[in-house]
Amino acid sequence: MTQDIVEDEIGSWSGFSSILTNGDDQLFNQMLNEYREYKEGIKSKGELFSTESLLMSLIFIQRNMINELIKNYKSSLDNPNHSQTI
Repeated sequence: MTQDIVEDEIGSWSGFSSILTNGDDQLFNQMLNEYREYKEGIKSKGELFSTESLLMSLIFIQRNMINELIKNYKSSLDNPNHSQTI
């Protein structure tokens, strides 16, 4: 393992990505790339909790997406004449 625990963790998931099909592999890799946004925070912890950090980051990213979808949905209900794309 190198000193970059985030990149090591992402690399450890490459085998899983390679068995996915129908665009799921691209979606999975995009999700892992989004994980890099939290890289400095994860590394600043100073402990090797990379898998737990990966999972928490991914859950947080998904929660942000859900919040945005809810906000867009509520906005579309408030303004039915305005077509909104997500």
